[in-house]
Amino acid sequence: MTSFILDPGQIESESMRIIRAGLTRPWSGDEFPVVERLIHTSGDPSLEQVIAIHPQAIASGLKALKEGANVITDVEMVRAGISKEKLKSFGGTVVSYLNAPGVSEQAKAWGITRSMTAFRMHPESLRGSVIAIGNAPTALLEVLRLAENPETRPALIIGIPVGFVGAKESKDILWERQEIPSITVLGTRGGSPLAATVVNALIYTAISQIRGS
Repeated sequence: MTSFILDPGQIESESMRIIRAGLTRPWSGDEFPVVERLIHTSGDPSLEQVIAIHPQAIASGLKALKEGANVITDVEMVRAGISKEKLKSFGGTVVSYLNAPGVSEQAKAWGITRSMTAFRMHPESLRGSVIAIGNAPTALLEVLRLAENPETRPALIIGIPVGFVGAKESKDILWERQEIPSITVLGTRGGSPLAATVVNALIYTAISQIRGS
């Protein structure tokens, strides 16, 4: 009969040991938590090969979170997966405008998706924020359009939409925009759990740094 580890802490530490032992790319110390958590959440070691982290992404994201930046998500599922109480300790909150008043009606008027409309209707909220997109490629494209203006440019874009229509292409465009710090998973893979995982990895790294200082 197979012997299972039952202690939660031991399960997590053993999972991380296995993941780290299997890594093949030269990640920096600050990148490890993000990479490990992405692989852990997906259960897929091969994901490492398509993780893309801008050289300034971790530092920019951590600085923003420590200064109380909000995290803005494309859908409620990403919002639900983020450690809100931990983020609140820095003064930030998690926001999704998808179901905000007027978004649905305006999306129909403009003939675009609700997720895209949600960002277009709240451009001022993007400045200095952390954006987490795990579902909608159209939302990522709108964020990139708004980010062209310094007044509406986020501190970090976590763009990990999933799917076969526009997801890969939107992430390729994100990664080409090297003037903006970003974290993504190239290709068709992605999803809300991965986007939330990246935010949580940054939140816990920020907490660890503050406690260690």
